[in-house]
Amino acid sequence: MQAFFRELWKASHIPPAICLAFLLLFFSFLPDLNRCRLPAVRTRDQAKALTRREAFRVFLVTAVYAVFAFWNLGNLASPESFVPMADRSVVLMPASAEAPAKLMLFTGVGQGEYSIEVSEDQQGWLPVASFRQDHVSVLKWNTVDLELDSPAAYLRLRWLSGTPWLGELVLFDGAGERIAFSCSEENLHDEGDLVPEKQTYHNSSYFDEIYHARTAWEHLHDIWPYELSHPPLGKELLSLGILLFGMTPFGWRFSGTLTGVLMLPVMYIFLRRLYGGRRIPLLGTVLLASGFLHYTQTRIATIDSFSVLFVLLMYCFMYGWLSDDSPADLALCGFSFGLGIACKWICFYAGAGLALLWIGHWIRAFVLAAREKRPLPAAAFLRNVPFCLFFFILIPGLIYYLSYLPYGRVKGFPVFSEPYTRLVLENQTFMFDYHARLVAQHPYASRWYQWILNIRPILYYLEYLPDGRHIDIAAFNNPLICWGGLMSLAVLLWEAVTRRDRTAAFLLTAYLAELVPWVFITRLTFAYHYFAASVFLVPALCYLFWIMEKASPRRKYVTLAFTAVSVFLFLFFFPVLCGLPVDNGKSKLVFSWLPTWPI
Repeated sequence: MQAFFRELWKASHIPPAICLAFLLLFFSFLPDLNRCRLPAVRTRDQAKALTRREAFRVFLVTAVYAVFAFWNLGNLASPESFVPMADRSVVLMPASAEAPAKLMLFTGVGQGEYSIEVSEDQQGWLPVASFRQDHVSVLKWNTVDLELDSPAAYLRLRWLSGTPWLGELVLFDGAGERIAFSCSEENLHDEGDLVPEKQTYHNSSYFDEIYHARTAWEHLHDIWPYELSHPPLGKELLSLGILLFGMTPFGWRFSGTLTGVLMLPVMYIFLRRLYGGRRIPLLGTVLLASGFLHYTQTRIATIDSFSVLFVLLMYCFMYGWLSDDSPADLALCGFSFGLGIACKWICFYAGAGLALLWIGHWIRAFVLAAREKRPLPAAAFLRNVPFCLFFFILIPGLIYYLSYLPYGRVKGFPVFSEPYTRLVLENQTFMFDYHARLVAQHPYASRWYQWILNIRPILYYLEYLPDGRHIDIAAFNNPLICWGGLMSLAVLLWEAVTRRDRTAAFLLTAYLAELVPWVFITRLTFAYHYFAASVFLVPALCYLFWIMEKASPRRKYVTLAFTAVSVFLFLFFFPVLCGLPVDNGKSKLVFSWLPTWPI
């Protein structure tokens, strides 16, 4: 009987059906839209500073999320005394009569090859194994099988090619016990207490950390960076965590995780500017905290956390300017744009959305003035144009240019020199060519239409355990927010078209600016490329929250229930978001809601 219900559960896709049924029930509480309208501009209540009680509530939500975000993030200790191995050999002298069976290496940055050889007198060396330190194996504990039949008096790791760096060497016998040895290079045998049983995400890099974490370390040590396909600022921000906590998994993941935490108060302020009050901004902040993609993506050492934070700030400040013509908001918007594009080019997409909103603002101002027979705002427009040229062209350009300081430092080029400028321009050409010509395949690749429907997650990490369990770290969206947010966008579109609601049009612009460019991009893409667009699903849902609660105070229980279910789903899927062991058999039954979910 139990097997029957298990098969019924799998065949009928009950979990997504329940989720969709809940969404339909939620939308059934939506009142007549013709009787509810959001204010076109902020009220005084929306613009004023946070009260102490309000700030405490935001802090509490943020602090609880921070506990989840930093928990189980990665080791705080890891080998850090890296040695450049080009043109070098390292000799190990085992103190045991046991034959070494395995050599464990913690790799640093750089690529190269080694020959592993044995000798009885250090005169004649016999190759017994080799190891290739490619770009995938950096910042990881790697194991090489030696397959020796007898003990070796001397073991040599000899450099063959490339410019690899190493952090630590360890020997094991056939029983898995460590073999004591002396080493000709002290820095490769000084952190033996940090040796793990095996490679995991706790002690090694995973997914694109092999590019970004290593480049952050290279910037700190004036080494020409490996990762050149994105602007430098994101990797420089990653390096701040390394400065604080060392070149450890926790250290290289710290900055991105902290950025994910900071997105919560930013979202609260943004929602407060949009809708006023205290309740709906707080519910929206909790929704963001329960977002799967937000959680997973900010805990991995990539540059997406920073770019998405700056996108959110751009639109928060732009809404402030559109609402009350605040020059400070417009200036901060431009400054955020500059920081964003210096992290990742997706912020140019957001910039295009900002430009549309700016143009629409002035067109509306001129049309309203003409319709109401008031003086045209030509003088205000002419003052605003140079202001925007300064804060959206000059300042961002300067930030972008200065973000290449680590590149110039390696080459010895002064900042405002012709070689430095040429270096910056050449990298723009390289980045464009790289992304335009990238041809690759990946089992977890997906397209934009799969992102919006949550069809194809990406597995960042997969490890099978000997006890019938496995560990996943998956990047995909909370189905309630993803599917409910998509339905909310349809409401926003209706409001923007039929009643010209400016708030609805604003949110649609923000969302589509980050999604539409991917429709025309044919290179390899993944679910995480939806991150920047997906954060605007939260304000879209809060739009509906606002309408419901304005129509009837009793419907606050509906919005609270929606938020509670979102939090429940976050806790339900938490094991596959943060890398907790799950049973192999039950995982497919419990977590794979759709056949295309590889969880």
